[in-house]
Amino acid sequence: MAADPTRRFISTTVEVEGREETKIVELPARTLTPWDADARLEIVGTAQPRVDARDKVTGAAIYTTDRLPPGLLHVVLVRSRVPRGRVKSIDLEAARRMRGVVDTLVFDDLPKDGKPIRAGGVRFLDPDVTYAGQPIACVCAESAAQARAAAAAVRVEYESLPFATTAEWAVMEGAPPVRAKGGNVSRSSPCTCKRGDADRGLAEAEVIVRGRYTVSSALHTAMEPHGAVAEWTGDQLTIHEGTQGVFAVRDEVATALGIPKSHVRVVMDHMGGGFGAKNHAASHTYAAALLARRTGRPVRCVLDRAGEQMDTGHRPGARLDVTLGARRDGQLTAIVVEALSDQGVSGWDSATCKIFHELYACPNVRTVERWAYTNTQAMAAFRGPGHTEGAFALERAMDDLARELGMDPLALRLRNYAETDQEKSRPYSGGNLQRCLEEGAKRFGWEERHARSSGKLGSESNYRIAPELDQTQHAGNSTLTPISPAGGPPRWRKGFGLAAQIWPSGGGPPAYATVRIHPDGSVDVLTGTQDLGTGARTILAQVAAEALGARLQDVRVILGDTERTPYTPNSWGSLTTPSVAPAVRMAAEDARDDLLEAASEILGVPVEHLSTRNGMIVPCTGAEAVPISQITAQLGDVTIMGNGSRGPNQRGVGLMTFGAQFAEVDVDTWTGAVRVVRLTAVHDVGRVLNPLLARSQLEGGILQGIGYALYEERVVDERLGLPLNANLHDYKIPTMSDVPAIDASCLDVVDTVANPVGARGLAEAPIIPTAPAIANAVVDALGTTLNDLPLTPWRVLAAIEK
Repeated sequence: MAADPTRRFISTTVEVEGREETKIVELPARTLTPWDADARLEIVGTAQPRVDARDKVTGAAIYTTDRLPPGLLHVVLVRSRVPRGRVKSIDLEAARRMRGVVDTLVFDDLPKDGKPIRAGGVRFLDPDVTYAGQPIACVCAESAAQARAAAAAVRVEYESLPFATTAEWAVMEGAPPVRAKGGNVSRSSPCTCKRGDADRGLAEAEVIVRGRYTVSSALHTAMEPHGAVAEWTGDQLTIHEGTQGVFAVRDEVATALGIPKSHVRVVMDHMGGGFGAKNHAASHTYAAALLARRTGRPVRCVLDRAGEQMDTGHRPGARLDVTLGARRDGQLTAIVVEALSDQGVSGWDSATCKIFHELYACPNVRTVERWAYTNTQAMAAFRGPGHTEGAFALERAMDDLARELGMDPLALRLRNYAETDQEKSRPYSGGNLQRCLEEGAKRFGWEERHARSSGKLGSESNYRIAPELDQTQHAGNSTLTPISPAGGPPRWRKGFGLAAQIWPSGGGPPAYATVRIHPDGSVDVLTGTQDLGTGARTILAQVAAEALGARLQDVRVILGDTERTPYTPNSWGSLTTPSVAPAVRMAAEDARDDLLEAASEILGVPVEHLSTRNGMIVPCTGAEAVPISQITAQLGDVTIMGNGSRGPNQRGVGLMTFGAQFAEVDVDTWTGAVRVVRLTAVHDVGRVLNPLLARSQLEGGILQGIGYALYEERVVDERLGLPLNANLHDYKIPTMSDVPAIDASCLDVVDTVANPVGARGLAEAPIIPTAPAIANAVVDALGTTLNDLPLTPWRVLAAIEK
């Protein structure tokens, strides 16, 4: 059904990673009937294996590092060894004389016909150094080994300047400016957000709890490092890059090089994780593109692990001072927060305090947030940015309040359940947090938690690691056997905790798709989105097959190519599925309608008497079904194509995901090691398009949350300003030995208000409540306060000693 022809464009609001963006978008040419809970779907909603699984397990999938065109050159970035200063001189002569070196690049070699090239918040190859690890030169050689050797031969002389590597240091009076130019920009103006009267709410409170909660800076640590392969053909540039936004990279490179966007093609086939760090063009992109133009040969720039860990972004560390006021029955009367976030040298202001305005019902909320800029790498969005940091402080404070009230932590959260979006005074499209809490508690056995181990460990029993295992190792895969206390405090203590989550994930326009049916009945779906390893290819193939009435095996999804596919936004903020799937469905239905018109002419059956199912044209008259391929074969060279776009979001409705997680932990009081025994998660994300992939997303987010809770912490030497753990040996992430028993599921609901497919995004949600649930379980086990992430052994032991 056609939309109003008198109104082609409309403004709409899209919420991305806690921020709102107002966009002018074109109204779709068709209106889709929502797939509601009664819709008879045969492919969507089923657990289909990944369509690219065979390619990945056989090694046929092509990643950026697999691109090895003839004549390929390799680039290595020379990085600053001081946190702040100015490059007085760069001696490249020894490097240029080395075998295999073809070219070098410094700031003065950059083209002057485009805008200043910015990467990671600073100018590319800027001699004004603002953090250790900042690229200051490039070396290009015939092989990667030769490039590395030549880069090591570059001699740099610096004029060192005072620096600040912590937020607390940066905001002190007299702190050095973070950047060499532009004055002191080490702090931003406070951002105050409020509703009601927080002071009055505290005055009315019968119980008040206060706490300071801190989270450390965390690194994305994707298995695939950042990389790009660039090649020029005349004045046309092609870049192969593992990116979350092919169109963003195209636009940024075209602007930086002063060339038309039509002269830049960006292709992303497969990638090994991004988590928010691969949203834009960066130093490796510009190095490859510029040196490919200078040398006339294809150029590859792939970061080593040290470069990946020190110069591709981080989740900001933060300090949050939280005050909660409540009545004796647990009803919140006031929430007051003062927060300070460490952005690094640059970045956007992620809303660490936003979750305090959203998650629980409270009439009086006031948050004051500051963002400090420091001489460390720039921040970058990291799975659930802002909410993940804020959730730790909020959910730890809620447990502290429950303890003060003598109230069950689950009952406290249910007492303060928010039925509507309080911040914007609007309903939710599907607010099911209460169901998540209740069903999660039932699956976990929350009410029976202390009885399940014959009494709470730490008060009635103890654990010992099986004799064959080292007594000091982390007990990730250990067999724990109970022993009797021997005159001292019990070694192993068991605890239980929970936490809740909210996240904007409704997606929105613009996003476009094209569906093409070939003469043999096979189908191509073309859309410019990216598959980060989340399974977008599979999801979109399922949606297209369902809408078209085709077999899933006949559908191929072509994505991530700015030259071949229509526009979609970056894959971030949990918006890929709710943004792109409706466009794919519309394109498939558009193609289906044309197919049925052609079939009607060929079969002599009225079009309204025809439908498609499982690759067949099915007459409702009882006549024999005909394969789609039989109809398309008779069309010869006529190509049936359908086009689709994402319509605007419904006004005045909050498109949020909700979730709850419950954790059981064992804590070794001798070593401070924490073992997550099991974790139950229940989330509300609207329709689950593929349960198998949804579970994979849930488990992946939970495992990252375990790392955030227990291990992951970027360490910078405050005296020298240098990162100390920019590798996978010292920067610990979870391994298979750390994986607990995970029971992860989604509610069986459909959100037709969010979009006609009925699904909201899932990628960010699972990481948000994991760390606070684990932290609350550890506090439950020890009966003491632990307010700092990660919960490393030394922090746990310090809490025990208190």
